[in-house]
Amino acid sequence: MGETWTAAECAAAWGVKPGTWLAYVSRGQAPAPLPGAGPRRWDADAVRSFPRPGVGRSRASATPEAHALLERMRATAAELERLQAEQKALLAEGAAAGLETAAMARALGISRQTAASWLKS
Repeated sequence: MGETWTAAECAAAWGVKPGTWLAYVSRGQAPAPLPGAGPRRWDADAVRSFPRPGVGRSRASATPEAHALLERMRATAAELERLQAEQKALLAEGAAAGLETAAMARALGISRQTAASWLKS
């Protein structure tokens, strides 16, 4: 037997609450639990491959490719955060040197309003 999941793990894989998962199971909109005594468990591969009903969150992140893409997105977001911190530091340095806010905003590719709010914070 392969990997098995609890109802909570199945719900997390589908991006729903455990109660929603169990409702899907009761209506036949999700795989049935594995037969046997004891706590209910589901075949993880069956859960991953079962077509999810409704328009809720996508289960696309269940694939290794999707996980890799999400990791690239996280890395990009972290890099953008780092670059924004650098923009703020350059803006403060420019303000200390007496540069005009409008000129700095153009050079940084941000609006004057954004530059002004960053200088206030």
